[in-house]
Amino acid sequence: MKFSFLKKKMPEKDTIFSSKIRYNGIFSFKDFYIFCYDWLTDETDLIISEDKYSEKISGDSKSIEIEWTGIKKVTDYFKFEVTVKFRILALTEVEIQEGTTKIKTNKGGIEIKTKGVLVKDYEGKFETNALQKFLRGIYEKWVITSRITEYENKIAEDCDEFLNQAKAYLDLEGKK
Repeated sequence: MKFSFLKKKMPEKDTIFSSKIRYNGIFSFKDFYIFCYDWLTDETDLIISEDKYSEKISGDSKSIEIEWTGIKKVTDYFKFEVTVKFRILALTEVEIQEGTTKIKTNKGGIEIKTKGVLVKDYEGKFETNALQKFLRGIYEKWVITSRITEYENKIAEDCDEFLNQAKAYLDLEGKK
């Protein structure tokens, strides 16, 4: 008796990019959160889901952990998956003087980890039998090699640019 329905078709996932940045200083957490979300959705066309949001309050400061997953179907065969993990430590409310007005903002440390994954055959069309798996190997190695390289470069560039933009935003906020 065969239980073919128990076989789960697993797409091939290749981690293309993995990096992180750290920042310590003054920034508006709310504005930074919106900036990151808007940048990822507008500039990369990712569909973002928030998989985790947790806050721990101790005294007048709080620690926050946030995890996002962004997905973009590029073709019927390729899909981008980007995970972004935010870890905010010792976030407190502070008042800063900007010109003649006082502005409420935040102070704390933040770490952002980003991972970019290229998913191949995400629908598992080539995973039905051994022959198709073999044909998939030939297809990827000889037919679409340049396309794979192009998509790997694109996801790496997008992830790297996101971290650069986030760092630039935080650097500018801290100089106000």
